[in-house]
Amino acid sequence: MMTTGSMELARTHLAEKIEKWIGIANQADTQIEGLKLSRWTTPTPPTSYTHKPSLCLIAQGKKRVLLGEENYVYDENHFLVSSVDLPIIANIMEASEERPYLGLIMELDLQEISQLIVDSGLSFNHDKGAQSGIAVGQLSPPLLDAFNRLMDLLDDADSIKILAPVIKREIFYRLLMTNQGLRLNQIVTSGSHSHQISRAIDWLKNHFVEPLRVGDLATYSGMSKSAFYTHFRSMTSMTPLQFQKKLRLNEARRLMLTENLDAMATTFKVSYESPSQFSREYSRLFGAPPSKDIKNLRESQPVK
Repeated sequence: MMTTGSMELARTHLAEKIEKWIGIANQADTQIEGLKLSRWTTPTPPTSYTHKPSLCLIAQGKKRVLLGEENYVYDENHFLVSSVDLPIIANIMEASEERPYLGLIMELDLQEISQLIVDSGLSFNHDKGAQSGIAVGQLSPPLLDAFNRLMDLLDDADSIKILAPVIKREIFYRLLMTNQGLRLNQIVTSGSHSHQISRAIDWLKNHFVEPLRVGDLATYSGMSKSAFYTHFRSMTSMTPLQFQKKLRLNEARRLMLTENLDAMATTFKVSYESPSQFSREYSRLFGAPPSKDIKNLRESQPVK
C-alpha cells in the first residue's frame, strides 16, 4: 500500500512524464489512443466546450469545471470523471512558470467498461435516479500507479499496441472500484435512468440543429415528460433547451474558428433565425461577440 510519501513520488513521476512528452505546448495528443496531455503556465479564463466521457487527472495545479450552475474543483489528490458528452465551462485555477499546471485526459470506452462489469462480476446498488454526468473522486494509489505505467509506455512505442489496452482496462477497473463506480454502472446498464438520459443526450448531440420537442425526446428515452425533465436536469444541471443551446453555440464557435465561416453564415448553420439573437447569446456564453471572440482565440489556445 502506498504511503503519503510514495504517493507524492508517484505524482512527481507523472508530472515529469507529462512535461517530457508535451514540451512547451499547451495541449498535445499522444501515441496512446484517447490519451491527451495539458500544460499551462498561467491560470486561464473560463472556456466553453463539449466534454466527452473521460477520466481527468492532475499531476500539478488545480482546475474548475462548471456544468450548468454546479461547480467541480479538483487537484492532484482528486480525479474528475464524466460519463456522457456535456457542454461545460472550464478554467485552470493554479499554474505558474515555476510550477505549471500538468494534467491528462483519457477518454472512456463505455462498451469496454460494460463488458468489464460483466467479466468481473461486480455488482452495484439499484439505480434510484439519474446522477450528475460529472463527478470528482478521491485519487486512489492503484489508479495513480496504473496511469504512471500507461505513461511509461510512451518510452517504448513498440509496446503500446499490446500493453496500452491492458493497462486501460485496469484503469477502468480501478475507476469502477472507487466511489464513482456506481455512476459508470448506471450509464452502461440498459434500462437505468442514467442510461435512458444518455440516449437522449446522444440524440441531442447528433440532432442539435433540429427543433427540440421535449415530449418526443422523453418518449424516445422511454420516460414520461415530467420524469424525463427531472432526470435530465439531475444529470446535466440544465434543461434540454439550455443543453441544446450550448451545443449549438459550441458548434458555432468551432465553425468560425476552424472552417472560417463568418457570423452571419454560422447563425443559420446552427439553426438560429436571428443574427442579433445569435450574437447576444454567443456573447453571454463566451464573453465577447463572435468576431472579437474568434480573433482572441486565434491569438491564444483555449483550455480543454
